[in-house]
Amino acid sequence: MEREVRVRFAPSPTGPLHIGGVRTALYNYLLARKLGGKMLLRIEDTDQNRFVPGAEQYIMDSLRWCGIEIDEGIEQGGPHAPYRQSERKPMYRQYADQLINDGYAYYAFDTPEELDAMRARLTAAKVPNPQYNSITRTQMRNSLTLPETEVQQLLESNTPYVIRLKVPRKEEVRFNDLIRGWVVVHSSSIDDKVLMKSDGMPTYHLANIVDDHLMEITHVIRGEEWLPSAPLHVLLYRYLGWESTMPQFAHLPLLLKPDGTGKLSKRDGDKLGFPVFPLEFHGTDSETGQPTVSSGYRESGYLPDAFINFLAFLGWNPGTQQELFTMDELIEAFSIERVSKSPARFDQNKVRWYNEQYLRAKPDGELAQYLLESLEKQGISNVPADKAEQIAALVKERATFPADLAREAQLFFQRPTSYDEQVISKKWNAQVAGTLAAFAQELPAAADTTPDAIKALLTQVVEGQGMKLGQVLQALRVAVTGAAAGPDLMAIMSILGPEETAERIQAAVTKLTPSAA
Repeated sequence: MEREVRVRFAPSPTGPLHIGGVRTALYNYLLARKLGGKMLLRIEDTDQNRFVPGAEQYIMDSLRWCGIEIDEGIEQGGPHAPYRQSERKPMYRQYADQLINDGYAYYAFDTPEELDAMRARLTAAKVPNPQYNSITRTQMRNSLTLPETEVQQLLESNTPYVIRLKVPRKEEVRFNDLIRGWVVVHSSSIDDKVLMKSDGMPTYHLANIVDDHLMEITHVIRGEEWLPSAPLHVLLYRYLGWESTMPQFAHLPLLLKPDGTGKLSKRDGDKLGFPVFPLEFHGTDSETGQPTVSSGYRESGYLPDAFINFLAFLGWNPGTQQELFTMDELIEAFSIERVSKSPARFDQNKVRWYNEQYLRAKPDGELAQYLLESLEKQGISNVPADKAEQIAALVKERATFPADLAREAQLFFQRPTSYDEQVISKKWNAQVAGTLAAFAQELPAAADTTPDAIKALLTQVVEGQGMKLGQVLQALRVAVTGAAAGPDLMAIMSILGPEETAERIQAAVTKLTPSAA
């Protein structure tokens, strides 16, 4: 019987969740949902020195905002609880002991000074990558070089030690990566990693493998930075007797800076002028102790659907021309085989484009709510819902973010205090002013104030004055809005209403052509 697909996202609570981590969570989620499986969230907090208060909750809030649903985790519980590694500490030791008893791991009693001296010797000998491995361990203080009685004495006297993996000297380690194909690494390039630290806490490598096995994880989808660790993990699965149920690995390509010069890091966001975190994060500078604020996509006005759609395409493509996907459509289209090996360059203009598409596709009633909320913050209240909806429908094509709706809508709530000088100098004259004044006189009595009816009335007045529509339109726009360009002018006047429009026109005529007042 085939196993149920089970994937996990396993971040460390060392700060805000980088968008590279969100992409990893997204790909895990898409694969799980596509194959009818489960999505787990496990917090890997074995490194207590780097723990950042609030980071764990931030991770969960970020995934929730993105629409990535967790089936098992800290909040949801599940059959493999606890889902926080620090609470699983007692269970790791037995597996470290098993590796020692089976001859696949050993105690190492080396002091920090002895380790430094070893690295200095290797550096002096021009060894390119000094490490504790199958060769250097023979010259160090560990249970492989010390007499058994001395090892027992050191253990009984509570001498500090770590447990290291005993990596074979000459062996090829291979595994089939779902994205990269067969990966083959010679064991001579793998050092004897520490599995248990001197404080009794497991390292990432041991805890990760034990947890993935006990939680029955079938697929491990993670960033390319973990690719060098994968051969070590394969050895651990083999030595613990779990090779037959070892998960399939898939290592995702890097996310590059917009100019392609290197990996997009946590520090790049505000420096480059765009967020690299899903939500705003309030933290503390590790050096100065001062409060810090890192910008987030949510607070910058990005919609979660647009953010997720953009992230999905950073390293994956559906093989079609379609660019806009709902989450359900992403699930249906996703396949790990279409994830690229090549790094993906971050394009801030593209994520803005996605936001524009999603914002403009929203129902006008929903856009009206965004508009009303923004206007309320500006002290503009008591705007009728139907008017807000009309305004939102008119200005949405000029908006990238929800806040842009209120900016574009200002012309409906503030009369012009200045007028576009270029249009005035070219288009404004006494005849135009007289025609506009005549139009303003006719407007308040208009029975029909739809855009088409207003245009018909304007045409009638203009022609009655012996002019053509094209001679007055730009001047009329400036008189009503102050600007040379903007949304459909007839729609603007329809929303403003005949009285307000007439008063604006008369004010412009008075100010710009005193003799015509």
